[in-house]
Amino acid sequence: MIFRLTMISDEVDDFMREIQISSDATFYDLHKTILDTCGYKDDQLTSFTMCENGWEKYQEISLEEMDTDSDQDSYVMAETKLDEFIDEEKQHMLYTFDPLADRCFFIEVSEIILGKDLKEPKVSRKLGDAPAQTIDFDELFAKNPISSDSSMDIDEDLYGEGISEEDEDLEGLDISDSNPFGE
Repeated sequence: MIFRLTMISDEVDDFMREIQISSDATFYDLHKTILDTCGYKDDQLTSFTMCENGWEKYQEISLEEMDTDSDQDSYVMAETKLDEFIDEEKQHMLYTFDPLADRCFFIEVSEIILGKDLKEPKVSRKLGDAPAQTIDFDELFAKNPISSDSSMDIDEDLYGEGISEEDEDLEGLDISDSNPFGE
């Protein structure tokens, strides 16, 4: 069985990749195919997240073991086959390629092709250039510096518009009178 997956980005309008991959391939095989087709380095802690209708996240498949003490089952890409989670067309998943900025691709199972198999995954359609793999925060802040003469008032920032420190009512917040520092 072959899965035909369509991958898009919310950052680049004309970006699209269509990947065909065997149902018994691992998520790691898919991960490597995505890196290759996008020209990305294999230096990020990427993950897949399976989604229900409306892109609601329900299960993560990570590149490396993350949490061994969790009550929730953990799955690792190299040990998890696609057909363990993919079982119908129109199924959704996210591929997080830049975990620090929480940037991802949206992937949909476009078609399940029965009675055929592939030895290697293949990119059957390729449109547009992939977004940059990571955001350079230093470069971003250099382009959009926060100026010292900003019109934003710190009190407004902390307390919201129209609320001053004097108007703040702490009653009912369950703040203890004891000093946690023992002073």
